[in-house]
Amino acid sequence: MSLAYFPPPNDPATVWTLVTGVLQKIGNARSIPLAEQLMQDVAALFEGRHPDFQPIDMRYHDLEHTLQATACAAKIVEGATMLRFEPLLSQRDCEILLAAVLLHDTGFLKRRSDTIGTGAKYTLVHEARSCEYAAAYLPHLGFSDAEIIDVTAAIRCTGPGNRIQHVTFRRSAARTVASILVTADYLGQMAASDYVYELPVLYHEFEEGYDYAGIPPADRPFHSAADLIRKTPEFWSQSVRPMLDANLEGVYRHIVPLPDGANPYIVAVERNIVLVRSLAEAPDISLDPFPSAHCGKRPSWTW
Repeated sequence: MSLAYFPPPNDPATVWTLVTGVLQKIGNARSIPLAEQLMQDVAALFEGRHPDFQPIDMRYHDLEHTLQATACAAKIVEGATMLRFEPLLSQRDCEILLAAVLLHDTGFLKRRSDTIGTGAKYTLVHEARSCEYAAAYLPHLGFSDAEIIDVTAAIRCTGPGNRIQHVTFRRSAARTVASILVTADYLGQMAASDYVYELPVLYHEFEEGYDYAGIPPADRPFHSAADLIRKTPEFWSQSVRPMLDANLEGVYRHIVPLPDGANPYIVAVERNIVLVRSLAEAPDISLDPFPSAHCGKRPSWTW
């Protein structure tokens, strides 16, 4: 095996092929119609084809990010089944996971009547808004109240910080779903080939969220895009990596390793961190090339 699926897939057609292939491989082919409905509905939502919501107007937390997380979650489930010779999750729990990962950032979307700023203003509350959308949408796909609790519990664990340790789960499988979602959320974005160049875009999303929430500049974790870049290597080594190993149950280890035994996502992330560190150590971080790096990237839903 090689890094053939890196950078992580970020277009709907490729992710759809990956997800359906995994579902077939692990014996969950009966979930494909539900997976197709979820993916089509979420793509329509992000692309502005929902009557109540505008298309996503953010350049970091967009459909591409959701698809990267979805692909990573699928690789975790696939590897767990191949390496353990038994499913990590039941068929229904896999469907709950797919719903959670596809819906986890819907809280960034603005309603049609919302004409001020971008969806980034909801940065500090987007998990709650995502849960609201999931609770309203999922009953139409046959999810029970208890299953929706599992979906929203997983979504609440996403976002900055080690939130999973503060969430109460009604069963152990629901915690595993949350662990996979949060792991995929981090690894999907941090393994992407353009991650380094997207950091200034991420900074501006944070800034809009802090402004909207009324957070004083002195109380914000980053004071410039350059500051965020400089702090990213420590964020990975001191926050994300320990969390992956401990509170997130080490589920990333289920991803099928490379021939040398290395985890392909960890390899890709650490390759990015080396680049970030070299940039952070530069005496003058030039941001000129970065803001335009993502312009025009908006995957369309075709297969």
